[in-house]
Amino acid sequence: MNKELEIKQLKTDVLVLGGGTAGCYAALTIARNSDINVLVVEKADIRRSGCLAAGVNALNAYITKGHVPQDYVDYATKDAAGIVRNDLLLTAAEEFNNVTHDLEQLGLVILKDENGEYVARGNRNIKINGENIKPILADAVKEQEQIEVLNHVNITELLVEGNRIYGAVGFSVREEIAYVIYAPKVLVATGGAAGLYRPNNPGFSRHKMWYPPFNTGAGFAMGIEKGAEMTTFEMRFIALRCKDTIAPTGTLAQGVGAKQINSKGDIYETKYGITTSERVYGTVCENVEGRGPCYLKTTDISEEQSEDLLKAYLNMAPSQTLKWIESGRLPHEQDVEIEGTEPYIVGGHTASGYWVDTNRQTTISGLYAAGDVAGGCPQKYVTGALAEGKIAALAILKTFSENESDNAKMKDEMDGVTADNIKYSSETEFSSDALPHSITAQAKQALSGYEHILGAEQSEYSVEDLEEAMQKVMDEYAGGIATNYRYNEKQLALAKEKIEQLILLSEKLKADSMHELLFAYELKERLVVCKSVIAHLMGRKETRWHSFNENLDYPEEDPAFYGYVNSRLEGRELKMIFRPLVTGERYEHSVC
Repeated sequence: MNKELEIKQLKTDVLVLGGGTAGCYAALTIARNSDINVLVVEKADIRRSGCLAAGVNALNAYITKGHVPQDYVDYATKDAAGIVRNDLLLTAAEEFNNVTHDLEQLGLVILKDENGEYVARGNRNIKINGENIKPILADAVKEQEQIEVLNHVNITELLVEGNRIYGAVGFSVREEIAYVIYAPKVLVATGGAAGLYRPNNPGFSRHKMWYPPFNTGAGFAMGIEKGAEMTTFEMRFIALRCKDTIAPTGTLAQGVGAKQINSKGDIYETKYGITTSERVYGTVCENVEGRGPCYLKTTDISEEQSEDLLKAYLNMAPSQTLKWIESGRLPHEQDVEIEGTEPYIVGGHTASGYWVDTNRQTTISGLYAAGDVAGGCPQKYVTGALAEGKIAALAILKTFSENESDNAKMKDEMDGVTADNIKYSSETEFSSDALPHSITAQAKQALSGYEHILGAEQSEYSVEDLEEAMQKVMDEYAGGIATNYRYNEKQLALAKEKIEQLILLSEKLKADSMHELLFAYELKERLVVCKSVIAHLMGRKETRWHSFNENLDYPEEDPAFYGYVNSRLEGRELKMIFRPLVTGERYEHSVC
């Protein structure tokens, strides 16, 4: 028997899904530049949510003295073997320094030298004391009167009709309340996807991973299921990390110039290349060929640099500092063993995500994407997420001023929707005849799904059972750690078949609480993203990025694939779309 939830209906001008870096800054930009109302919905709490929850010790995308934005575009383009959107990279890079200076005004501590200049860490990075970067952003958001924040609410479905956004549906993870939220403009800023593959550390420590385990690909899944076009999911991201702690290695490689060496002490990074994927690939090859373990050489740094590393890792990965202290040997006394993580789908480091125009609008009218969920703009990191949040926000504001007639029509459609709480049952219709019938039907179907899982009497499998099975499938058949990130078409076909079976099994899950309901939907989201990843890996019949897409059937680059592998859900199948490289400073969507 289905369990009834209390239903709350809400209206807003702009709905921001995800209160991380991009979402917070987008909301802040809108509030600073208009009197438009914004609702930010976050499944955790915006004060400590998203990738910056624990802090960060550098801003890895900044235009340092003597450089220009185009330099950054050139670097990111080379690192991604040319498969990028130059318009997205350039517009983001042009904002890197602006958003950085704004963060400093909000209270972020940026390290400076004796001349008052920012302390650079390499050609594109600057050092910060960033343990409080997320609370600083959250406090700035809360100071704006037009912004409302709805914490602890998990959004699961977009409301779309006629390729136009109308809002979203979700539920509280703490109370037996579901939400139907109507908005003419929606920004997805929910982050990328972790937990698709079996991780480095099993059992109790399985969530000690590179990317936040709470980022489950929700924004991707919602867009995929509503027919939004996605891009470059085959360009998976595999992080090169400190072994066991999964702590960042960039602080070692860039901060103190540590080189990658094998067990014989040979520097191997120059042999394979130093792009992001090549650094991982070289480490894999050295281990496979019997020259592992591999390390970052820190035994030639000074004691002062060693002490600085202890402090730096306390800001973002304290487990690495604790490991050094526990071993009784500081960084200058022992090299740091490294390994690759399991693959992730994340638009902040690679080009995976929504296919967007230059304004960050997706192929669904009124739906925008920013940060890790937006594709085409790799190596964006923290400042890139801020920049994209700002770009999307300003574009949204422009539509409110330019398209007054369309916005008036949308407002009329939503005027009949009350913000009062209502009780929902199978006999109760949603209010507002002005909204398209399919929108109210979609909302009812989503709510019925929540109540069905909560009311289920039993389930043959638990969420954890299916999650473990999903990760096993992806690890063994879709290029995980077990196969050294390599795959072939036969393996991918098996992966597709098995993930489809798990999707069917996930329809029979049971939850005893709203928190368990969250876990059920996080699994569902991951399975949808897995399906898309497999389709994209099959679609790019070449090896463009070693390890990231190591296709054993097509081990070389193929000029025929010098473009974007995109996808769009039609029915229950993903239609693959090949798009040529975008040229020019602006890009607008066109029907493919």
